[in-house]
Amino acid sequence: MRSFQKLADARYARPAAQFMRYVCYFVIFFHVLCLVLSLMGRQTFALHTSQGTYDQAIYAEEDHDPTSRVFTVSVNDDIFVWANEEDQIELTTHLALSLMFALGAVPLIFAYWFLSRVFSNISRGQIFTEQNARCLLDYGLMQMIVALPVPLLKQLVCFLANQIADSRISLYTGTEVLNTLIPSIAFLVAAYIIRYGIYLQDEVDHTL
Repeated sequence: MRSFQKLADARYARPAAQFMRYVCYFVIFFHVLCLVLSLMGRQTFALHTSQGTYDQAIYAEEDHDPTSRVFTVSVNDDIFVWANEEDQIELTTHLALSLMFALGAVPLIFAYWFLSRVFSNISRGQIFTEQNARCLLDYGLMQMIVALPVPLLKQLVCFLANQIADSRISLYTGTEVLNTLIPSIAFLVAAYIIRYGIYLQDEVDHTL
């Protein structure tokens, strides 16, 4: 056990924090790329037409059952689309799918940006700072947004799109609520710990 405790030493923690900072940048780039692909119509979903059912269909292709396909994105939600009478997926439906994808991706982009700031400060030896506490709080709040209001907003987008377009969307979401909510609360607690550490340090400084 003591051998693992050595990993908490500054010699290892600071390089690890610097590495995780770049990992956060990569995750941000990945989410932005996925968002662009979704806007381009390369988000997968289950499609029902008069010709049959396709499990990995995308808006950008008319052949919904190709032998191979690259550069597609998906979500953890179960999305089902029913084509209109002409077996077409309308633009409104596509925009609704992209908006639902953005509702999950955009908060995560901000969340990992806040986390990258924390890793950047730690790599420079700045631990108990107000910026770290604020960024940890913001990260936790972004994750909480993904866990709680985002599934409801996705259902609202789905409902509104079905009122406008003849092609319809059915969405099953919220299955990952606890997996996202519990870590978000943990980061809120971590923000409190950092802020309390700052308070104790100020008390010591004023005492001395």
